[in-house]
Amino acid sequence: MALHIQPHAEGATLPLRVQPKAKRNAVLGEQAGALKVSVTAPPEDGRANEAVLALLRDEYDLQRSQVELLSGQTNRNKVVLVRGVTPQQLAARIEGSGKA
Repeated sequence: MALHIQPHAEGATLPLRVQPKAKRNAVLGEQAGALKVSVTAPPEDGRANEAVLALLRDEYDLQRSQVELLSGQTNRNKVVLVRGVTPQQLAARIEGSGKA
């Protein structure tokens, strides 16, 4: 896996490639250094962004306060901050889930 997870003062940042209005919510794996994620929510009024954050929390056993969208609010390419974990710990969670 070649995800571009970066260290951050509060944890680690994770690049995402999001597919809104998909058939199901799912983590699809790595694509060009980013974690590809699909959500059923449309990209309107931040609904897809909320669905992405909820999916990440569920998939990787994270608390609501741990996951924050840093950039890409209106773009398919997003960067998420995951607080309280190192890049290595985040990579291990992603690899351990078998979804990357």
